[in-house]
Amino acid sequence: MWDTVFSTANLLAMAMWAGLILLPRWPALLAAVLYAGVGLLSFAYLVGLVGILTGTFDPGGSRGSAGFSTIEGVRAIFASDGGVTIGWIHYLAFDLFAGLWIARDADAKNFSRLVQAPILVATFMAGPVGLFLWLVIREKRARSAGRWK
Repeated sequence: MWDTVFSTANLLAMAMWAGLILLPRWPALLAAVLYAGVGLLSFAYLVGLVGILTGTFDPGGSRGSAGFSTIEGVRAIFASDGGVTIGWIHYLAFDLFAGLWIARDADAKNFSRLVQAPILVATFMAGPVGLFLWLVIREKRARSAGRWK
């Protein structure tokens, strides 16, 4: 079961990323990435997390020490295929949300899609790395637009 959930989430995320990077940024595409991509992944995460923590879906993930306040507690959550899958979906959802924000912000600041593409790929592959790159690259245009005046 968890292999199917993992693969389905990956396919959904890859399709949304491909659209975000390669297709024109029509309002319908941006809405699809937000709701069909980020929204569905977030919902899957919510349902999965509750199921893991309560032991409903994966009793191995609800071991007594499972929780978020200690490294042992987080390790207990990730000690099962369900926990790893739900953790991965968390990454997919947040990285896609960051990528959507980057794409919208880059379009608003008139950055070329050729400049955007490697940043979006970096965000897809290593979320915070791409986000950090974008924050550095966007700064000059953001400042010249009057943000600090």
